[in-house]
Amino acid sequence: MKKILAVALAALMLFAFAACGGDKTNTDVAPDDDFKVGFIFLHDEQSTYDKNFMDAAKAACDEMGVAYAQKTQIPESKDCYDAAVELIEVDGCDVIFADSFGHEAFLMDAAKQYPDVQFCHATGNQAHTAGLKNFHNAFASIYEGRYLAGVAAGLKLNEMIEAGTITAEEAKMGYVGAFTFAEVISGYTSFYLGAKSVCPSVTMDVKFTGSWYNEQLEKEAAEALIAGGCVLISQHADSMGAPTACENNNVPNVSYNGSTLAACPNTFIVSSRIDWTPYFKYMIECAQKGEEIATDWTGTIETGSVVLTDVNTAAAAEGTVEKLAEVKAQLLDGTVNVFDTANWTKGGETLTSYMADVDFDKNYAADTEVIEDGVFYESKHRSAPYFDLQIDGITLLDVNYG
Repeated sequence: MKKILAVALAALMLFAFAACGGDKTNTDVAPDDDFKVGFIFLHDEQSTYDKNFMDAAKAACDEMGVAYAQKTQIPESKDCYDAAVELIEVDGCDVIFADSFGHEAFLMDAAKQYPDVQFCHATGNQAHTAGLKNFHNAFASIYEGRYLAGVAAGLKLNEMIEAGTITAEEAKMGYVGAFTFAEVISGYTSFYLGAKSVCPSVTMDVKFTGSWYNEQLEKEAAEALIAGGCVLISQHADSMGAPTACENNNVPNVSYNGSTLAACPNTFIVSSRIDWTPYFKYMIECAQKGEEIATDWTGTIETGSVVLTDVNTAAAAEGTVEKLAEVKAQLLDGTVNVFDTANWTKGGETLTSYMADVDFDKNYAADTEVIEDGVFYESKHRSAPYFDLQIDGITLLDVNYG
């Protein structure tokens, strides 16, 4: 009877919302499903970042045979809390997942109000210190994917040097970043180190947009980098702005969160991304069985969470596919570590110790030693990145975003 009343109430409330013009909730529900997952997305499918989550969410729910609801265009504000409440009260969701860093505080508020619902969140850093049994963070070792993508970029630079298109001293890459957060810093640094591992003369300029998704600003940033002498562009921003600028200027491009081959056939080389399907399946299975979900979960290459698209052999350097397979194997067996301190310096010095801000506090105080045996161990002490060093070889053209 409780189930019947809940379904009837949900139907009435959904009808009321529809009569008012809708609320950006999309559902795919079988009436007899008794388990449902709700997803909160910062943008919609026009954002490569959000689309990557959406594709994984649908795939995981289909494979696990559970119902699915989503809310899109949910800003990093109390709107996230409200979206979570509606997914529970109206849609009857048993698990809630949100995909953006700024959603975290509002999702935690909902978790406190609904202790019987499981809440999972991407890129956050508070779950391991919050002490909430129903609130969880997840991320992946995407720095390894970025490193591999950087290797592909470095091979392209070498090809350009050998062809006489540029000199070794002109092997400068550009990078379009969103904010000066550790997640972005970790990403562009690992990309640079991957390129440097095969092209020692490489340097890199970085421009920030101050937005996760702004196609015009991202395009303008890429164009400015190209005008400044950057001969290859990558990004940690979510639109087609930078790839489009590269295609228009015939500049090689390494994108993020999915292939841009269809729109950029002449310049797209490869893309790295997190495949969230393994985590979503794990999250759903634990919740269905009443088993504990890891407070802080890190996906890896081995779990299938860190992946590359197919290489566009029309734009990539010869031998890229084979080299990426070789380096991937080395990452898996531990013979290559992305942040090996022997391969980079800060202020001309090799670091032997670094205290990172791993445990959340309002003062952002450093609290954890993260260099061991000559390696900065990213994602060991929590899933979300905490590599926030500015290393030699990378120049920030603006630093007023963060």
